[in-house]
Amino acid sequence: MTRIDRITMNPEVMGGKPCIRGMRVTVGTIVGLLAAGRTRQDILVLYPYLEDEDISQALAYASWRSEEMDVPLVPA
Repeated sequence: MTRIDRITMNPEVMGGKPCIRGMRVTVGTIVGLLAAGRTRQDILVLYPYLEDEDISQALAYASWRSEEMDVPLVPA
């Protein structure tokens, strides 16, 4: 299993949605941008504080959730 240590959930940040490293950027935002045709490079320009590994882990987390698998997260 791929390690997921950059996705966090905190009820006080974005209503508890899965976020990138405790920031106010949700997994859903990243997946939505990719689905809309944005590239990884586009996302890194839009959110310069993100790293390529953040995008990879957001995709991995979304994939596992779509399969209804629980993935342990790092507490924020």
